[in-house]
Amino acid sequence: MSHVSARSALKGVREAIPLLGGYIPVSLSFGLVATQAGFTTWEAAAISLLIYAGASQFLFVGMVAAGSPLWLVIALTLLINIRHVVYGPNLAAWLPPSRHWLWLMHGLTDQVFALAHTRLPQLREAERFGWFLGAALLAWVVWIAGTVVGATGGEALTARWPLLGEIMPFALPALFLTMVAPRFTDKRWALALGCTIASALFFTLYGWSNVAIPLAAACGAICFYMVKFHPGKNVL
Repeated sequence: MSHVSARSALKGVREAIPLLGGYIPVSLSFGLVATQAGFTTWEAAAISLLIYAGASQFLFVGMVAAGSPLWLVIALTLLINIRHVVYGPNLAAWLPPSRHWLWLMHGLTDQVFALAHTRLPQLREAERFGWFLGAALLAWVVWIAGTVVGATGGEALTARWPLLGEIMPFALPALFLTMVAPRFTDKRWALALGCTIASALFFTLYGWSNVAIPLAAACGAICFYMVKFHPGKNVL
């Protein structure tokens, strides 16, 4: 790695450190949930290494533990991650040509995307690859390490502090809540998010909990694209 790339990577590492405030508790929670669902520590680590998608990982272990068909587990995991089809093109304009992007995109998460979408346009082209490499690798390594710690020590921690066991499963919803909460200031987004929440509750209460998340997301997306607000007018 060249001197410039090394400095860019270190810059990416430094600027991604604030993301760890969300990654650490969620990865610890996943490690604990995975072992409680019957997975070994190595299996939990492999899931974080290969799948590396918070919401999909929780869904994956939950559905496998519940005995869901493998095809349904794979289909829903891919469906939840389909949002990356949108993430990639939004970053493509700022990415310099490189044969490494295909594997490096494995490190693209919701939080890394949000940070990269803001920072990449502000960086010189020569810095962008190194910056993304540093930011993505830090998040990935910490996620895997947190999973291992949660899988090996989670039971001991929750035995000593029982309240922690009640709080940790909420780490992932809390992380996503902090990401979407600012959107409620926009009427169109507020309506779409409200539709998503109501749909998720409806499907869960009527026994469709395995598919509540993707179906609710679809309902919210449809609502967002069908409803538009115009100044001085009502909803169209």
